Amino acid sequence: MTSPLRARILNAAADLDVSVWNSLAGTDHPFTRYEFFHALEASGSATAQTGWQPCHILLEAGDTPIGLLPAYLKSHSYGEYVFDHNWAHAYERAGGRYYPKLQMSVPFTPATGPRFLCQTEEQAGQLIQAAQNICLNNGFSSLHCTFLNERDKAIAEGAGLAIRKDEQFHWNNDGYHHFEDFLTTLTSRKRKAIRKEREAALAGGLEIEVLSGPNITEAHWDAFFDFYQDTGARKWGTPYLTRSFFSQISETMSEQIVLFLAIRQGKPIAGALNFQGKTALYGRYWGAIEHHPFLHFELCYYQAIDHAIAQGLSRVEAGAQGAHKIARGYVPVATYSAHWMADEGFHQAVEDFVSVERDEVEFQIKHLSRHAPFKKQP
Repeated sequence: MTSPLRARILNAAADLDVSVWNSLAGTDHPFTRYEFFHALEASGSATAQTGWQPCHILLEAGDTPIGLLPAYLKSHSYGEYVFDHNWAHAYERAGGRYYPKLQMSVPFTPATGPRFLCQTEEQAGQLIQAAQNICLNNGFSSLHCTFLNERDKAIAEGAGLAIRKDEQFHWNNDGYHHFEDFLTTLTSRKRKAIRKEREAALAGGLEIEVLSGPNITEAHWDAFFDFYQDTGARKWGTPYLTRSFFSQISETMSEQIVLFLAIRQGKPIAGALNFQGKTALYGRYWGAIEHHPFLHFELCYYQAIDHAIAQGLSRVEAGAQGAHKIARGYVPVATYSAHWMADEGFHQAVEDFVSVERDEVEFQIKHLSRHAPFKKQP
């Protein structure tokens, strides 16, 4: 006899045992692990007070968990990297209430990955239906699922969600053995420019230290948090992550953390934080307390390439935005999100908008690809 299915809401990642969560999510992708979500919530970074109220959806067959959809009830649209502020303004001008909305994502993390943590498409469809019911039963305007992988994008599209397209810039490892192998694929002008940038970045006696696992100490995190706060204050006004978040991930998932630090006279003056998955290195945060020309490129792009080659990783995902990455060998790739509006008329308007936008983004990707620095286009 088949056990009946039910969906229930978890008010925190901690409401589910770590072994159960990771049995559904796996541990290959750092941003779907229990440890990452728990650190965000327990550190006070993603909470109701910051506009990220945990609302994870667990699908069960009898007493057996078979699917998980990490989600948050949002009271704003910050920290998502897929911008819908104009939708919110339009809906509210028409007399609707856009917030709260249901956000199926990893907070503050624009990295493509699995979102429907389950085995079958049918289970994923049931998770989507449960999310829609939560919206309808509670008067939430909409649900949004960001940075979907190809499987989950297809499932969401089949369920009637509007698919939105955007772009990022990734570096692809074409079987290189060292950085010079990569440089030989570039045009002479770009190859010389990168060599000059790397040399200039380390002028003045700077040294690079690469840290991971237990080699990252609290003193390193203290220094990096200063860097992160400086960047966050300039870009967002208020940094998203608390200091304790970094200590928690260092304690629970340090084997997937890679920290590049620039050292001057024994003191860290800049750093870039990365997470390593099974096949990719994900660049996340950067900051500095001193200005050094091209140091940002060295820590965030070139050191990441060096590390990916040494570890045999297939690509580096350098985060959101930044067409300047093209000159450093990072090529434009498509990213996807999915959206559903409870109001049918508003949903059709969003569907029409993203249909036109997809064509524009595709044109932009093709246009930018022609400016890649390779001798032969990859």
